[in-house]
Amino acid sequence: MRIRNVSLALAGSAMVAALVTASPAVADASPTLPDPSLTGVLAVQKQAMAAGAPGALTRIDSGTTVHKLSMGKADRAAGTVMDADRRFRVGSVSKSFTTVVLMQLVAEGRLDLDAPANDYLPRALPDDRITVRHLLSHRSGLWDYTNDMFYHTVPGFESVRNKVFTYQELIDLSTAHAPANEPGAAYSYSNTNFVVLGQMIEHITGLPMATQYEQRIFKPLGLRNTSYVHPRTTLTGSYARGYVRDDDTTLPLVDSTEQTVSWAQSAGAVISSSSDLNRFFAAVVTGKLLAPEELREMMSMVPVNADGTQSYGLGLRGRELSCGVTVYGHTGTVQGYYTYAFTTADGKRRMTSMANTSNNGTVNSILGGTLEAAFCGTDPTRASALTRSAGGGVTEDIAPQVVRH
Repeated sequence: MRIRNVSLALAGSAMVAALVTASPAVADASPTLPDPSLTGVLAVQKQAMAAGAPGALTRIDSGTTVHKLSMGKADRAAGTVMDADRRFRVGSVSKSFTTVVLMQLVAEGRLDLDAPANDYLPRALPDDRITVRHLLSHRSGLWDYTNDMFYHTVPGFESVRNKVFTYQELIDLSTAHAPANEPGAAYSYSNTNFVVLGQMIEHITGLPMATQYEQRIFKPLGLRNTSYVHPRTTLTGSYARGYVRDDDTTLPLVDSTEQTVSWAQSAGAVISSSSDLNRFFAAVVTGKLLAPEELREMMSMVPVNADGTQSYGLGLRGRELSCGVTVYGHTGTVQGYYTYAFTTADGKRRMTSMANTSNNGTVNSILGGTLEAAFCGTDPTRASALTRSAGGGVTEDIAPQVVRH
């Protein structure tokens, strides 16, 4: 087994490389893919930090090799160095967890994807034409209540940071608006869809989402660093603090780590780690969590952008990369954190990247470059940033250290 680990911390004007420990990989590498570009990942992380992220981490599981790369700070106040094993809020990656729970209920015959959602809800939505499938695929037309809630980013966040909502309160915020489109029409991403699904799951089963996640996903997969603690505000263990940028970019970053995430719940309140997310998505695509029919439904993708390189199934994103491979997973945004977690269709190469900031679209776009580096072996920054001096003429030592077992 080969283990590659790079942790880069800012030390004055230079970047210092340090060896850290890694866990073994769990699958063989995809034979059609080039090796991951570690210099490409590090270049992306460095560029994300230059654009405002305090730190970044990436884990790639590929064959018998685990690559763990990190840079910057996990805690700005304490000066704690980022490492790739830290826990973080995964935001909308939670939607894939919620989808797995719901698709298991479909397999158990407890609901039908093409039945009206109102058949399974304690209080009806305004439009009976909205089906369960429409919710899972963001085609219900339900207005995204977060458009109003976070119109002013930091004031909006502070107003809900410690608030606890019911599902119905969030749904009512949405249905106070006219729908964005007709049910089944255009793809229109809305957190409301997955709040409705959370309410649906709890109504059908009589059990809270925390129990559903734990019994159906966390425990069976041994995801020891993954939790759903709503409405508790704190993270436990080793974690990265999150920092949200104000709309007025001259103001300092706001530490957004402690919050209920009650505004998102089943749409975005899961906490996890890069290792656990890689294991989760590999388990999804290889059928460890879903029966074949439900897995086919979840992975049936429809393009959602003009050139067809981005697609959406049921609670699952698809990304077609420059080397021709399509990877499956989800992106996540929650105050203080951007996440990309994707796998090849065979689950043999998995990657999770996180930058601990938000409300910074430049960082989010840059971080997406880790997909190209991890799966296509390219440096998407197209720059030799990791072989040039880091200010003051100090040469960076970024060569990954390799341990063979």
